[in-house]
Amino acid sequence: MQAGDIYLVEIPPSGGHEQAGLRPAVIVQTIASEKLPTVLIVPLTSKQKAADFPFAFIIEPDRLNNLDTVSVALIFQLRAIDKRRVKNKIGKIGLEKMELLKQSLREIMEL
Repeated sequence: MQAGDIYLVEIPPSGGHEQAGLRPAVIVQTIASEKLPTVLIVPLTSKQKAADFPFAFIIEPDRLNNLDTVSVALIFQLRAIDKRRVKNKIGKIGLEKMELLKQSLREIMEL
């Protein structure tokens, strides 16, 4: 697993407005990933209206990411999940989108 990879992940339901279920997500964490039982992810949704939220952006399907549909990266829903919930690799986001994701993470965490 590397930062920018897109995997299918199983996100447990929490009863709130968080994403849940089997869905694509972008892997964010790379440092210390071998030492930790969890991995940081940014979930994706196919609901394009979600792009209206701050800290969200659209990812168009292409040959690199292998997404089936236009997706929205929900950076404001950054979370840690158990690595056992990470399933199949789908693809990878491009460098431009990865830079946008990193910048959004810095902004949302005020780094």
